[in-house]
Amino acid sequence: MKTTWNFSAGPAILPKSVLEKAQHELLSYENSGMSVMELSHRSSLFQAIIDDAEAHLRQLMAIPDNYKVLFIQGGATLQFAAIPLNLLKDGKAGYIVSGSWGEKAYQEAEALIGDRAVILANTKENKHTLIPEVTEIPEGLDYVHITTNNTIEGTAYQTIPTFGDVPVVADMSSNILSANYNVSDFGLIYAGAQKNIGPAGVTIVIVREDLLQDTPGIPTMLDYKTYVSSGSMYNTPPTFAIYMAKLVFEWLIELGGVSEMVKTNQEKAGLLYQTIEESDFYQSPVQKEFRSLTNIPFTLTDDTLTKDFLKEAQERGFVNLKGHRSVGGMRASLYNAFPLEGVQELVAFMKEFEENRGAK
Repeated sequence: MKTTWNFSAGPAILPKSVLEKAQHELLSYENSGMSVMELSHRSSLFQAIIDDAEAHLRQLMAIPDNYKVLFIQGGATLQFAAIPLNLLKDGKAGYIVSGSWGEKAYQEAEALIGDRAVILANTKENKHTLIPEVTEIPEGLDYVHITTNNTIEGTAYQTIPTFGDVPVVADMSSNILSANYNVSDFGLIYAGAQKNIGPAGVTIVIVREDLLQDTPGIPTMLDYKTYVSSGSMYNTPPTFAIYMAKLVFEWLIELGGVSEMVKTNQEKAGLLYQTIEESDFYQSPVQKEFRSLTNIPFTLTDDTLTKDFLKEAQERGFVNLKGHRSVGGMRASLYNAFPLEGVQELVAFMKEFEENRGAK
């Protein structure tokens, strides 16, 4: 089989052992004669799957008992609407816009609640190359929304800000389970699965119980209480995606949990950043103190060579390295399942390309 190093930002690489286990169980799960994709979500077999998935996630993230874990469809993008509909009380919603997805979250809230959605900081003028510091916030906020890791721009919070009693709501889609967080520092965490958790189709929402309120008038499937009261099975959930998430959680537990994964991610990202820093041929657009371990954009000092770099990389088995259209250049997404060997191979190729195409 051809070796391919998949640097996709999502849907992203999955652990090989997880794929092999899913392959082994595909036709008959637990000797049932049925695939997981064929199991009734009301069956005891699937109930055990979703219960195990939640238990494993609680273990990995040390989720306190006063937080609910929900499995929701619609991607993280649907949560841009669900969050203000569920959490807004009599106050306003604050947004720290440190990247493209934070901007989209704010725009969705603004469309729903108008000027009750307020921007507390926006790094657009800096091309989102840093994480802003917000030391003061206006009174009367019901929550503050942040994006812990910006998939497109390659920035990340190194320390989670606090705002007194105002809950922090975090889009953690691209670095959940790849960084150590104290869940109690947040009122709500949400993450699309397709980067660090499993295939596209399910979104994880972790919400503190006291933030749940009666929300008359909003659509049933946007109401968090719908999922709480039904165990995330008000209607048919994305059963296969939840099953795959369970397998990924088990894989991560076997490796030693999030702390061990952080060490691996630091080694992977450190190797790539070191290669960029030691070269005059490559450069990082992100201010050093805000650099992500998960999504690493880089450019060539001679942009005319970018197309050739991507073409030769593709031929060598490095796929999905093209940077987002809003940033350009290249982007290496090093999620938990991406192996160190792939980074070592990429770095070797980068040095070879520089030697062949760089200034003589």
